[in-house]
Amino acid sequence: MKLETNYLGIPLKNPLVPSASPLSVDVDSVRQLEDAGASAIVMYSLFEEQINSENQALDHFLSTSAESYAEALSYFPEPQQYHNLHAEDYLEQIRSLKNAVEIPIIASLNGVSKGGWMSYAKKMEDAGADAIELNIYYIAADPTLTSETVEQMYLDDLTAVKESVSIPVSVKLGASFSSFGNMALRLEKAGADGLVLFNRFYQPDIDLETLEVQPSLELSSSFEKRLPLRWIAMLRPHLKCSLAATTGIHSAKDVIKMILAGADVAMMASVLLYNGPGVLKTILKDMTEWMEEKEYESLEEMKGAMSSASVADPGAFERANYIKILQGFRPENFR
Repeated sequence: MKLETNYLGIPLKNPLVPSASPLSVDVDSVRQLEDAGASAIVMYSLFEEQINSENQALDHFLSTSAESYAEALSYFPEPQQYHNLHAEDYLEQIRSLKNAVEIPIIASLNGVSKGGWMSYAKKMEDAGADAIELNIYYIAADPTLTSETVEQMYLDDLTAVKESVSIPVSVKLGASFSSFGNMALRLEKAGADGLVLFNRFYQPDIDLETLEVQPSLELSSSFEKRLPLRWIAMLRPHLKCSLAATTGIHSAKDVIKMILAGADVAMMASVLLYNGPGVLKTILKDMTEWMEEKEYESLEEMKGAMSSASVADPGAFERANYIKILQGFRPENFR
């Protein structure tokens, strides 16, 4: 059974790639993921705010007297608010992982605005990263911003990173565009080697005791895979770049569905945090058994077999699904 795939031009032994999570902070955890079957790993994100905070602190230190240094630093967020490791430590972690494991290491650079933080893309490459995942996490809350302005920001960020490195660059983004298909094509044209679909937008909550807005984290469920599944199936016939499915991937069935839709790899984090690295062995075993049952000899043979270009009714991924579901709804089915 051949499970090999290609992602961002990098040959991989199978499509299972742990996505950005705290698991990549520890070298031993990454070794365990590799031993369990991970074909590559995306490191935890290095944030624009983290880099800028440290750069601002350094600039202030170089331009002011020692007496004012400690007080000045108090005005900037501590890097630990973004992650336990400093920006320079991130580069050292890349080197450590490259020395510890044989699977490709994909660095994650998370930001929005153009600026000096993008210089870390080159530093990541120099540290040994095999590719970079540009994670653009942006909430367009300003009502004066046009969709054109927001979309151009994504394209400018990608262009800036691509111009600074020679290794592959993927873009991880959300689906909240008025015409996501067009945006995907524009990103590919701008040089994206791959798209990671989709970013999870963590919604804040309100604490009724303190009356403060508080961060809220809920790990994904398998149900959430349907959004990337649908878009990958619709986009696969139109894009040449790699497609990575992420969000809601918890089982072999989830992975298989993504590959059938047209994904090159399936990225996961929540299931690994729930069950540990060993779950990858189970997923690979279950995938192999399903492929044998359906008489697939390779992953490439099944890739895209259920994309919009391959199914009998492409409309099932579009408005037809919406109409059919609502017309077939009966309250008694849920009692």
